Amino acid sequence: MDVNLDLTILWAFLIAFSIYAYVVLDGFDLGIGILFPAIPVGKDRDQAMNSVAPVWDGNETWLVLGGGGLFAAFPLAYAILMPAFYPPIIAMLLALVFRGVAFEFRWRDPGHRPFWDMAFTLGSLTAAFMQGVILGALLQGVTIEGRAYAGGWWDWLTPFSVMTGVSVVAGYALLGACWLIWKTTGEVHDLARRYGWYAFVATLAAIVAVSVATLFLDYGYYAKWLDTPRVFYTAQVPIVTALIAFVFFRSMKRGSDWMPFALAQALFLVTLAGLGISIYPYAVPVSVTIWEAAAPEKSQIFMLVGAGILIPVILAYTVYAYWVFRGKVSAEGYH
Repeated sequence: MDVNLDLTILWAFLIAFSIYAYVVLDGFDLGIGILFPAIPVGKDRDQAMNSVAPVWDGNETWLVLGGGGLFAAFPLAYAILMPAFYPPIIAMLLALVFRGVAFEFRWRDPGHRPFWDMAFTLGSLTAAFMQGVILGALLQGVTIEGRAYAGGWWDWLTPFSVMTGVSVVAGYALLGACWLIWKTTGEVHDLARRYGWYAFVATLAAIVAVSVATLFLDYGYYAKWLDTPRVFYTAQVPIVTALIAFVFFRSMKRGSDWMPFALAQALFLVTLAGLGISIYPYAVPVSVTIWEAAAPEKSQIFMLVGAGILIPVILAYTVYAYWVFRGKVSAEGYH
């Protein structure tokens, strides 16, 4: 296809940005669902829910934008990856729906609140796990014949994809704990700080495990990270990760409220950068490049006009919502 090089990279960046925005924003309310069983029933759970009630549904806008952008800007990649990942994608979407229903009905149907609390936890846990599984299945590659997926229904399910699924659950639990540290008071705040330590250790262990395992999935990954002279550039990623982890440790020790959440977001940003280094220049590792998968240039330009309008609008109302509901949430549910 006659596709402008810079335009294709720009669209790849926009989709990556949408994925990152979704992960760090919807990730913390999924993390609260994962931690929900550890929060005492009653006002403490209500306080945790109230901390995300004004913003949780808007966070999923970025998931729609990322999926829609992939379909429009890289249709070949979309056509290959969707059939490959139908089971985990369907499970993820159903879990997100179930979680959303549980979020609303726990207030409107107090007689069955224990059931809705369980549904909120299971929906959050399943959605987080399936997102990690999809990431792992993407990294390990899919079977392609011609321009179509040629693998089996269960090819996505491997020990590696299960490991990445567990890793995302740990990372989201860290985001959820850090959000509660920042936004709550009293017993919920203290519990969040305690479980934040556990999630922090689990997340670091997961980053190391997935990073090492990825090197052995394909020689291309190994070469990008460890062959000279590339290693002198790629080594900055683990160095920055270690620095962020150290500052996070210090901020938790000092009792900071807002800094752990900011540093957890930074940790996800660095790991996303590492993922980009591993995958680039492929849209479907290691078979289809972003240029091979890209839509025609005129289509990308047409869509870029819409993205140039919509993304600033989404950013504006997202920032406004977080600004309006800034500050901590009291036990009574007030900001």
